Amino acid sequence: MPKTSQAAGLHRASLAKLHDLDAALELMYYGWRGMTLEADEYLAKQGLSRPHHRILYVVARRPDIAIGALIEILGISKQALNRPLNLLLERKLVTSKRSPEQHRSKLLRLTDAGKRIEQRASDHERKALRAAFDRVGASGAASWMAVMGAIADNH
Repeated sequence: MPKTSQAAGLHRASLAKLHDLDAALELMYYGWRGMTLEADEYLAKQGLSRPHHRILYVVARRPDIAIGALIEILGISKQALNRPLNLLLERKLVTSKRSPEQHRSKLLRLTDAGKRIEQRASDHERKALRAAFDRVGASGAASWMAVMGAIADNH
């Protein structure tokens, strides 16, 4: 897929016509799509998608996480987690073991293959962020972090 200087559908001239918050929402939508594009293409080649990557990302940073805690972090239902998690377990990208303290609870951990896929997918996203931060400079990156932190604090 050839890269263009702008995300398909985003026309910067049209942003000026929008209310400030609508322009910010549009930039967030297209920015997210731009940041995840290469990662999603890589994941698709692996037979995976964005929900799989979200699970891999969280489990990579919290080995032996309980399924209930994963559900809470992702902000999804147990039913929504079921299908993507089962595929990751079937493909041996994630392991599940009973908690020694709570036998009804299962703890999740990435396998080496799961770690590799998570790392490569996240590397694509880190690369996009690094390029954007380099482009806007340290103060722009700090401002972005402050805005995203404020939005994240809403949860």
